[in-house]
Amino acid sequence: MRTSHRTTRTALLVAAVAAASLSLTACGGDDTGAKDAGSAKASPSAAAPETTAAAPAASASATTAAEGGASATPAAARSTTGTTGSTGAAGTSGGDGAGTAKSGGTDAAAPACAYGDVKITAAKADEVPTEHIVLTATNTSGRACTLLGHPLIAFGDIQTAKDVPPVAKSKPAAPVVLDPGAPAYANVRISLGGVHEDNKVVKEFNVNLFAADGPAEGSVVVTAPAGGVAVDEAVAKTGYWTPELRNGADDF
Repeated sequence: MRTSHRTTRTALLVAAVAAASLSLTACGGDDTGAKDAGSAKASPSAAAPETTAAAPAASASATTAAEGGASATPAAARSTTGTTGSTGAAGTSGGDGAGTAKSGGTDAAAPACAYGDVKITAAKADEVPTEHIVLTATNTSGRACTLLGHPLIAFGDIQTAKDVPPVAKSKPAAPVVLDPGAPAYANVRISLGGVHEDNKVVKEFNVNLFAADGPAEGSVVVTAPAGGVAVDEAVAKTGYWTPELRNGADDF
């Protein structure tokens, strides 16, 4: 009986020790888990302030840009873009400014006037005796045309009459471009005045025009003023077509 009681007591002690050991192990496991859980919770808490601190900076930048503040684009990039835009605008403006040059709305590229494009009249110069006549060519074509060179005058038969030479000093800087209805003028010496055996009375004469490659086809028959003029072909000379008669250049 004593042995049985002793054995039972020993078994109870072993069971008690085992239970206590299991209890300590369970407690240790809970502590470790709690520590791990605490660490896991602490990590997000530590990271949160950094995220929160960065967010206001981005928000402030976006707000500044929206309110018309400084752009997030680098200053050098903004400067380059602005320069390109300015140059482009200047180029466009210069292109628009750099256009075809015109004078008084006249197109300098107008074709040469043909004999059917102009009406030519003659009048005596204001002098006594009459040594000059003034030719007036008026554009009747309804479009602009260029009056090239000088009048090709034939005082007599167009096939045999002597060519009337031009006076170089009367040549304008550029050919005359006539708008519809606009006139041009040429001063013409017909004699040295007075009565001369070589003078002949001319009641009408022919005037031809120049094309770009030489004398144009066709001619204009011009009626002489006052029923006729005394012409000495040996001394006759003509000025170039000009927009107006110029003192000096057209005096010969």
